[in-house]
Amino acid sequence: MSSNSFSYNEQSGGGEATELGQEATSTISPSGAFGLFSSDLKKNEDLKQMLESNKDSAKLDAMKRIVGMIAKGKNASELFPAVVKNVASKNIEIKKLVYVYLVRYAEEQQDLALLSISTFQRALKDPNQLIRASALRVLSSIRVPIIVPIMMLAIKEASADLSPYVRKNAAHAIQKLYSLDPEQKEMLIEVIEKLLKDKSTLVAGSVVMAFEEVCPDRIDLIHKNYRKLCNLLVDVEEWGQVVIIHMLTRYARTQFVSPWKEGDELEDNEKNFYESDDDQKEKTDKRKKPYTMDPDHRLLIRNTKPLLQSRNAAVVMAVAQLYWHISPKSEAGIISKSLVRLLRSNREVQYIVLQNIATMSIQRKGMFEPYLKSFYVRSTDPTMIKTLKLEILTNLANEANISTLLREFQTYVKSQDKQFAAATIQTIGRCATNIVEVTDTCLNGLVCLLSNRDEIVVAESVVVIKKLLQMQPVQHGEIIKHMAKLLDSITVPVARASILWLIGENCERVPKIAPDVLRKMAKSFTSEDDLVKLQILNLGAKLYLTNSKQTKLLTQYILNLGKYDQNYDIRDRTRFIRQLIVPNEKSGALSKYAKKIFLAQKPAPLLESPFKDRDHFQLGTLSHTLNIKATGYLELSNWPEVAPDPSVRNVEVIELAKEWTPAGKAKQENSAKKFYSESEEEEDSSDSSSDSESESGSESGEQGESGEEGDSNEDSSEDSSSEQDSESGRESGLENKRTAKRNSKAKGKSDSEDGEKENEKSKTSDSSNAESSSIEDSSSDSESESESESESESRKVTQVSTPVFVPTKTHVLLHRMSGKGLAAHYFFPRQPCIFGDKMVSIQITLNNTTDQKIENIHIGEKKLPIGLKMHVFNPIDSLEPEGSITVSMGIDFCDSTQTASFQLCTKDDCFSVNIQPPVGELLLPVAMSEKDFKKEQGMLTGMNETSAVIIAAPQNFTPSVIFQKVVNIANVGAVPSGQDNINRFAAKTVHSGSLMLVTVELKEGSTAQLIINTEKTVIGSVLLRELKPVLSQG
Repeated sequence: MSSNSFSYNEQSGGGEATELGQEATSTISPSGAFGLFSSDLKKNEDLKQMLESNKDSAKLDAMKRIVGMIAKGKNASELFPAVVKNVASKNIEIKKLVYVYLVRYAEEQQDLALLSISTFQRALKDPNQLIRASALRVLSSIRVPIIVPIMMLAIKEASADLSPYVRKNAAHAIQKLYSLDPEQKEMLIEVIEKLLKDKSTLVAGSVVMAFEEVCPDRIDLIHKNYRKLCNLLVDVEEWGQVVIIHMLTRYARTQFVSPWKEGDELEDNEKNFYESDDDQKEKTDKRKKPYTMDPDHRLLIRNTKPLLQSRNAAVVMAVAQLYWHISPKSEAGIISKSLVRLLRSNREVQYIVLQNIATMSIQRKGMFEPYLKSFYVRSTDPTMIKTLKLEILTNLANEANISTLLREFQTYVKSQDKQFAAATIQTIGRCATNIVEVTDTCLNGLVCLLSNRDEIVVAESVVVIKKLLQMQPVQHGEIIKHMAKLLDSITVPVARASILWLIGENCERVPKIAPDVLRKMAKSFTSEDDLVKLQILNLGAKLYLTNSKQTKLLTQYILNLGKYDQNYDIRDRTRFIRQLIVPNEKSGALSKYAKKIFLAQKPAPLLESPFKDRDHFQLGTLSHTLNIKATGYLELSNWPEVAPDPSVRNVEVIELAKEWTPAGKAKQENSAKKFYSESEEEEDSSDSSSDSESESGSESGEQGESGEEGDSNEDSSEDSSSEQDSESGRESGLENKRTAKRNSKAKGKSDSEDGEKENEKSKTSDSSNAESSSIEDSSSDSESESESESESESRKVTQVSTPVFVPTKTHVLLHRMSGKGLAAHYFFPRQPCIFGDKMVSIQITLNNTTDQKIENIHIGEKKLPIGLKMHVFNPIDSLEPEGSITVSMGIDFCDSTQTASFQLCTKDDCFSVNIQPPVGELLLPVAMSEKDFKKEQGMLTGMNETSAVIIAAPQNFTPSVIFQKVVNIANVGAVPSGQDNINRFAAKTVHSGSLMLVTVELKEGSTAQLIINTEKTVIGSVLLRELKPVLSQG
């Protein structure tokens, strides 16, 4: 019976708990309390069971619910053991969500996370880039010093990953590792240096963030990447843009001279126009260099300008501060419109933008005067925004617009927001001091406000009037009398103290009122605020010294009250005043000067903007907002007097241009453009050409113009011997290129003979050529000689050779069953395409397997990926039964293995077909010497190099077998090798002309190392995957 009753009570308790829980009452029984929370426990138990289920759908559903809980801010840490078991799940979706969970809780549950560390390490090799990146994020979230070496290794591997997303996460992990173990700084700087060379826009922002965190003082790492960062800036994601812009602002302040002296110097120049020619020439020579803007400085300003239209307020603010700190003052005006546009954003953005505008408007009013109405206060603005707008309006006030502003201020004073009304009165006071014409008007207006019903408005008016009267020591007796009457009604301590101070200062001008005010104050002395008591004491002392007959007893009474006051400040002041004004035998020498001390002429207060001292902080930073140096703030350095050597930013580009001055388009695309980014190379040529304009006749100018010639094949107007030599070299280079296209043997032979002769010449003067590249002021003769030598060498490096092997394998384009009797096969003839330099040549054989004529065979609709281009064959009128015809096409695959889909149509039908090129057919063989091969290979290291170890029988590693296997897979040319154990092959990509260097190095035993060097890392890795199994098999 008892057991039954117990179970009944337990059930009823549970039911009661549910009811009480719904009613939200505070009386819950112990058994009911358990019932109230059991639903949560049950829910988590349910999730644990789902995570341990054998069904992926249940696990996925559970993980979605858990991630949803985290997003709502709920604690899901108790599920960590159940979740971490699924880290090795084969389902990609589950694995992604598990890693999202682990990133959140790995730091809290370090011990459990460490148990799965081997799984994270395996995941770093996962074929899915998202899994690799997530594993790295989890690994860097486990903040335990013991795994620092593992994290360091993972970051190094991830920094060389083919996926830019993984490399981006490697840059994020650098900051986490540095905060965990600062001793790893040097190794991390090496990784940062490597990632800074990355050309992916995805990586740029993250690696600069890591640079700012780990080694912001290492400006030398930025030199070589400066132009690339400037050119990539527009395409980087928004928060990356903010970081890069702030970093480049600091960089510019250390590397370029100030552009702000330009106007002064021009005026000075005009004044001295009528000096003698010699003096004038000397002065212009001296001034020309310091005040000509560096092309790299101009590049930064030009490339950030489009970002003023960004939808992200932080990006616009970053560009605005860059223009403010580094651009000429005449160009900084363009930021004002963009900043005013941001005032339509939410209040937090408005607050930061208005703070920065307030700082700017102090120094350069003209920038924001056209947008004066944009700073008028709206009734819906919060107080913080209103006060900032008032600050800006005060800064922009001048004789022309002050009448409009004062009418606006009159409206603001009536605002229900008392804090804002008080700030408006202060603003009126500042306008009165700044603009003399309206001082009396403002003063009269403030006096009118003294009759306002609102006590706070009256009090603030009193304080401001006091400051204005102090600044104008003229007779204002009537105003002082009016303010004395207000002592009966005003209770705000600051206002009462201000009135007493004013009466004390002008006690001789109001001799009848001052003693009476002191009498009233003596009555209420004990109940006054401490601030008011001090001013009563001061007033008593001043009246004692000027009108002792009437006020002697009153002052002594007040001094006796102050002697026993609870506040020690008042007691000290009382003793001090008594000794000073009431002389006795103990009084010192100071009592003689009491009148001079108390009634001395006080300096007028200076009403300044609170933003005046903020300009030494960089705009847009936390330090500027708080007006105090925040942790991690990096100060802007002053402009250098003399600009550091600008060649540090283009030293490698210049060396490359001297060494491989292009003879035709082939080399320009192959070496110079693809070793550095296209935009960077274009910018370099434009920079060097602008150098040549500003410094005519200099070495760098001639190089820049010759670089532009190679890029656009246009004639230059420079008259020098080097120009003539390079002209002849260019003509021979163009002939050589045409020869390679047409496969004319006779002409190819004569050109190659010329190349060999010039190569011998270059070998004999190789050292002198290197020397001349480092000396800027060399003679034009030696320069032209070195240019012609380098042209011959570059022509030989990029000369396309005939294919050494053409595979006969054909691919099915359209099967006869699918094509209703029309069959089509295609193969790659490995010849330069006649339709375009960047196209891959394809031959298609069409067969009619029916017994009827097929008419109007043509290419129909093309469905090509972005960037791909196709040159189709001419329509075929008819194809006889059992007939066959071969046609040529050209497709520009953009150096990728993307599928080109199109329709092959007849008169009656259309058939969808597609062509996907093997990676080896995207190449053209290049004839190259061993020396050139090694030199180019040395430039394509690090992230541009992929390698693999091959294991096979020794008989498969003979040079002839390796040669046959490699050329069968890829259209490459053999490079002569002086070593028996090394086989080298060279080619260039059809579209971009990037070099593809393949090396097979035989090791001891039955192993060999396959190395591929190329800028096109994706193609390189695909080619490596195709060559590896072919070289391994028997």
